[in-house]
Parts: sequence; C-alpha cells; structure tokens
Amino acid sequence: QVQLVEAGGGLVQAGGSLRLSCAASLRTFSSYFMGWFRQAPGKEREFVAAISWSGGSRYYADSVKGRFTISRDNAKNTVYLQMDSLKPEDSAVYYCAADPDPDEVGSRWGYEYWGQGTQVTVSS
Repeated sequence: QVQLVEAGGGLVQAGGSLRLSCAASLRTFSSYFMGWFRQAPGKEREFVAAISWSGGSRYYADSVKGRFTISRDNAKNTVYLQMDSLKPEDSAVYYCAADPDPDEVGSRWGYEYWGQGTQVTVSS
C-alpha cells in the first residue's frame, strides 16, 4: 500500500519561510516522478513544482519560480519543498504526488498517488 505523508505546514507571516516534506512508502522511490500541488478554498488544485526521478530536472509554476525550491533525497524516500518569501496568496493545502512517468508533469491528472495534504497559511 502506497502512502505519501506530508509534514511541515503551519502558520507563517508574509515574507517568511516554510519547508514541507513528503515521506513516501514507495518500494523504489527513485523510480517515481514527484510533484507538489496546492489547493486553496474554492479553487482548483494547481501545480506548484515537480522533480524528476534522480532530481536532475525540476519544474515550477510561474507563480512560485524563484521563491520555492523542490528537492529529493532518494536514500530517505523523501521529497521537499522549500518555500521562501511567502505571500498570503500561497495559503493553501499542499499535496505531495507521485507517478512513475506522468503524461504531463504540471497536470494533477498525471499523478497516480497522493498524500492527504498539509495546510499552509500565510498571514499579511
């Protein structure tokens, strides 16, 4: 049974930082593309960032480029999202996702496995 467990969410002031982590119970973690998505109340779930199997390629939504950094540690079966210069509009539930080979890296439909999410709230 595949489990993705996010951690690290919380309340932070605008301009602050948070580091999210996602621990995966995938047998061969390095064989999975990993992504982060977010969903604010009343909005669609949107792509935030993704990282390829070995970490050699990284992808970001324009809204977070230059502020967020995705990384992974295949020895620890964990993917991270470092979020700096946070803005109130970054407030959302953040989800970790995994797929062996997503058809479209930036689409929620490309990922087979999902975590339960962690809340991030940025106050102004």
